[in-house]
Amino acid sequence: MDEIKGIFKSWHNEVDTKLVFNFTLNAPSAEEFNRLRAETGWGSAPVDTVNNSLNNSLFFVCVFHETRLIATGRVIGDGGLFFYIQDVIVAKAYQGNGLGHFIMQAIEMYLTQQVTQGTTVGLFCAQGKEGFYKKYQYLVRDGSELGFGMCKVY
Repeated sequence: MDEIKGIFKSWHNEVDTKLVFNFTLNAPSAEEFNRLRAETGWGSAPVDTVNNSLNNSLFFVCVFHETRLIATGRVIGDGGLFFYIQDVIVAKAYQGNGLGHFIMQAIEMYLTQQVTQGTTVGLFCAQGKEGFYKKYQYLVRDGSELGFGMCKVY
């Protein structure tokens, strides 16, 4: 937590310090989460479904401007062999200020403490965002090294 506080303080010093930002490693409310998803074009889901999803996450990092959720990211998985980075979201008005990097640095710190040899960490990213995740050594699954990825969305 102290390392994440240090990264947050460093990020906060680089942005407009007249604004009040806070972070937490707790899950947001389902309503806050749905609002942020909807604002960024990701849509929303039934509150019960969101609550279940949030409650089963392994790790969460959220950034608030005053009391409004403006950025989040989480880790899901089995806590052993497989971890997935999920829902790295930054509100459009706050994009381009390094918040996504702060979220990923916090997630990477968590993962560094959790993973062991043979662990797989995966993620799905929005089209065109691959370069952002490559900065953290994530590979595009083009079939050459890890096989192709697949998913089914309901």
